[in-house]
Amino acid sequence: MESMDAGVRLVPWAEGDLWLLRRLNGPEMTAHLGGPESEEQVLGRHRRYVGMAAADGRMYRVVLDGGGGSVGSVGYWRREWRGGEVWEAGWGVLPEFQGRGLAVRAARAVRDAAREAGGPRYLHAFPKVAHAASNAVCRKAGFTLLGPVDFEYPKGHPIRSNDWRADLAIG
Repeated sequence: MESMDAGVRLVPWAEGDLWLLRRLNGPEMTAHLGGPESEEQVLGRHRRYVGMAAADGRMYRVVLDGGGGSVGSVGYWRREWRGGEVWEAGWGVLPEFQGRGLAVRAARAVRDAAREAGGPRYLHAFPKVAHAASNAVCRKAGFTLLGPVDFEYPKGHPIRSNDWRADLAIG
């Protein structure tokens, strides 16, 4: 199933999307995520995305409406958070497409996709406190700021993030 929001379509991640994951792995795209992953890590991530069971979440390629090309990725997955299970969301828009509101549209579309999937009531995003652009995406996409939290990303790398939450029970 493809999901839509004005201006973008979410297309489920597929085997042929490895090129996009490699593009999203550049230094400018991973500066707030601990830096680029190795090729082995990228291939492992791609295998996880392709093999993700729908009950565990979903990754998407973000495509411009009207026959446009791929501009980034967005997804949601299950995680334990503060004693309960929630969905976590993440996204990235390629540098040449940034500043057009596409990440906000993708975040709204993935919120709707998580709502339709059922499961946990809340969708969270955890951008670094200092990552102004991702925090703005959360705010503009309708997430509520719960405050700063200590987080670990990548594993073994402590960071200070903001905890943004969308209540999927609210349309």
